[in-house]
Amino acid sequence: MTTGILLLNLGGPDSLGAVRPFLFNLFSDRDIIRLGPGPLQKPLAALIAALRGRKTREYYRLIGGKSPLLEITQAQADALEEALKPLVSREGAARPLKVYVGMRYWKPFIETAVARMHSDGVRRVLALSLYPQYSVATTGSSVRRFKDVVSGFPMDHVCMTSWFDHPLYIEALAERIREGLAWFEKPPVVLFSAHSLPQKFIDEGDPYAKETEGTIAAVTRKLDIDWRLSYQSKTGPVKWLEPTTEHMLRELAGQGVKDLLVVPISFVSDHIETLYEIDILYKEMAAGLGVTLKRARSLNTSERFVRALADMVVNALQREKWL
Repeated sequence: MTTGILLLNLGGPDSLGAVRPFLFNLFSDRDIIRLGPGPLQKPLAALIAALRGRKTREYYRLIGGKSPLLEITQAQADALEEALKPLVSREGAARPLKVYVGMRYWKPFIETAVARMHSDGVRRVLALSLYPQYSVATTGSSVRRFKDVVSGFPMDHVCMTSWFDHPLYIEALAERIREGLAWFEKPPVVLFSAHSLPQKFIDEGDPYAKETEGTIAAVTRKLDIDWRLSYQSKTGPVKWLEPTTEHMLRELAGQGVKDLLVVPISFVSDHIETLYEIDILYKEMAAGLGVTLKRARSLNTSERFVRALADMVVNALQREKWL
């Protein structure tokens, strides 16, 4: 029976013209934000997409006119597929594993990927979320959509939903941080900047904040660094996780910090939050405060990170006795 691997990610607009429909898809998801009663979700999502569209298009224009997330995720899929070949053949599998990409809010959508897998003869699917730390708003939403779609096909499936402290993932992060530390003459403060989440989610039991802290704890057991944690990308008027990255920049500057290495702790790929928010917005803000801000490179297709993904896949397949 043929087994396939499906990498789940957010997705991003592939052109400036795709920004508004991408935002509509994003804000239509009630797992992320509930915009009044259910029947009002899509009309309000359309209004928000229209209101935010022009400003958000400008952000994407500044990073090249589109999100690079699909290209990076496809490169991760290709690298993972290659890394799995010797591991799978060592286990005596009859054929190599094929790796697919499915996005939640833009093309290729999860439903497109699952249909393609079925057409290719795949009958067992391991869905791997590319969000290391679980949240109902990220992994939870993508996995729910995947399960809804795959239920319409004769395909067995299993999902990997959290790997915030996987040893090889931690090694890959530590490698990127060591590289960044070498850019400074003196040891900088390391600021782990995670994507924010409404505080209500945490109050209701979402493990995202604890898993983020768990990732940092594992990294800092390997590295002797002066570090802080902050949260970025807040939207809307409700209370979100604190402190914000903007607040932390001002606080560190007030403490006399001059050199800062920002580590995008909840992102494994470059996209709008790293390329615009950190590299442009926060860097300019830091400069105005007298702080030199540099960002650790995202994991993207680093060899150690691909090895981490391969290890997770093989272990999961072995647990399911699919190898």
